[in-house]
Amino acid sequence: MKSGRLDPRVVSARTIRKDEVYLDAATRKFEPVILAFLCNWCSYSAADQAGCSRRSYPANVRIVRIMCTGRLDPGHVIEAFARGIDGVLVCGCHPGDCHYVDGNCKAAGRVWLLDRMLEQTGIEPGRLRIEWVSSTEAQRFAELAIEMTEQVRAMGPIRWPFSESAGTEARRGSR
Repeated sequence: MKSGRLDPRVVSARTIRKDEVYLDAATRKFEPVILAFLCNWCSYSAADQAGCSRRSYPANVRIVRIMCTGRLDPGHVIEAFARGIDGVLVCGCHPGDCHYVDGNCKAAGRVWLLDRMLEQTGIEPGRLRIEWVSSTEAQRFAELAIEMTEQVRAMGPIRWPFSESAGTEARRGSR
C-alpha cells in the first residue's frame, strides 16, 4: 500500500531542495525555483506536449507528477517552502473533468487553506497557485510557467520564517 509521501526514488531531494539563492550567471539576477505539482492525466500531459512541440518555458520550473491533485499532501508544499523553493504551482484537470471525480475540487480547497495559513506565517500569497490545465493546453501550461516565474522573480527569494538562522538571530537579539 502506498503512503501519501513522495517516493524518494522518483523525486530526488534536489528536486525539492534549494540550498542557495540562484543567480543567472550572465546578469547576476535572482532566478526563482518553481516546484510544479502536475496531475498525471491532464496537466502533466500538457507539460509533456509543451516540451514535445518545443514551446519554451523556464528551465527553473521543476515538475513533480502526481496521480491527482486531490492526492497532494499539504505537507509537501510546506516542505518545499521550508527547503527554499520560491514558488509552488499546482495544476490539475478542469472542474468536472477530474479522472477521480472531485480530486481537483479537494485540491482547490486545500490550496486555499494553505494559502491563508502561509500568509499568516509571512509567506506572500502569490508564491502558491492552483490552475486548471487540460492535456490539450500545452501553450497555456507554458504561459503559466512563464507568468509564475516572473511573478515570483518580482517578489525575490523566499524568506522562510522558521529557518534555523532566523531563530539564531532572534536569540542573539534578545540578549
